[in-house]
Amino acid sequence: MRVLAAVSGGVDSAVAAARAVEAGHDVTAVHLALSLNPQSFRSGARGCCTLEDARDARRAADVLGVPFYVWDLAERFRSDVVEDFVAEYAAGRTPNPCLRCNERIKFAAVLDRARALGFDAVCTGHYARVVDTSAGRELHRAVDPGKDQSYVLGVLNVDQLAGALFPLGPSLKSEVRKEASARGLAVALKPDSHDICFIADGDTAGFLRRELGDAPGDIVDSGGAVVGSHEGAYAFTVGQRRGLHIDRPAADGRPRYVLGISPVDRTVTVGARDELAVSSVIGIDLRWCGPVPSLGTPFSCGAQLRAHGEEIPAVAEVVEVGSVAPYLRVDLAAAAFGVAPGQAVVLYADTKVIGSATVGGSH
Repeated sequence: MRVLAAVSGGVDSAVAAARAVEAGHDVTAVHLALSLNPQSFRSGARGCCTLEDARDARRAADVLGVPFYVWDLAERFRSDVVEDFVAEYAAGRTPNPCLRCNERIKFAAVLDRARALGFDAVCTGHYARVVDTSAGRELHRAVDPGKDQSYVLGVLNVDQLAGALFPLGPSLKSEVRKEASARGLAVALKPDSHDICFIADGDTAGFLRRELGDAPGDIVDSGGAVVGSHEGAYAFTVGQRRGLHIDRPAADGRPRYVLGISPVDRTVTVGARDELAVSSVIGIDLRWCGPVPSLGTPFSCGAQLRAHGEEIPAVAEVVEVGSVAPYLRVDLAAAAFGVAPGQAVVLYADTKVIGSATVGGSH
């Protein structure tokens, strides 16, 4: 196969590309320039997409002996990922930019361009597995549970999975680093990137304040009493406990958590942890990694509500009401806490990813 290997400048994508070469594929490496103003150096494990990362990606391609190119997708990334992220927070929701990047950049813009250039697949360093069965290609969890990234790939559809290659899925992260060292890849000991790649200093609230400006409002308890104030509701997310800047403690002395965000009147509501418990989630913008479940037919599954959250046994059903687009109802066998609109709910059958939806509501 002709394979386009997306190399970020980190150890995972470098080893993934190396394995694609070793498997006999005709590999070309490409580094995605996603930042409009890339910095010269990253700070530890903060962020990515720096000039240093681009140089590390080129060095890895040189070691592997494969052609190397840089694709400038900064404008597309800004409009499809960064601006979406800002708009979601402004609307009181909590998005996951990694899902948007996989859906709209790596397996839409990049895969489409790769296919137009005659490539058969895009190879990345994600920890997930694609399994070919008699029923078609399936997306599965990685072998390493601590690194599994199937949650952020749950937005991929059948056509996108057909063009995806994840060589690291069967491996432990420790094995990948050892392999990188044995292959002479200079990134073998490079720290993993953490946090949101386009917020290199990790200060999400500060980034949103620069994008949206100050928008002061009240912090109220579940009874409506004002207990504090804030400079922008976008700095909060449902389930948050720290950094609430509340003037006085709760009457019962228990910690307070964010229960809800109202961007219209700039109100943040706080309360006790047990008020966060939800037993049912409504999902919109449905995405299926395989066959689409039948309308109105409940099915058992596992539901994951955060990138590194635990899987909760559940019963899901695709519901259609009149002319409204079908939505997903997920009834959880155990209560979930801190479920925020805008997050993703990803459904599993054992290790197989069934599909995903954006959380539109819960109760």
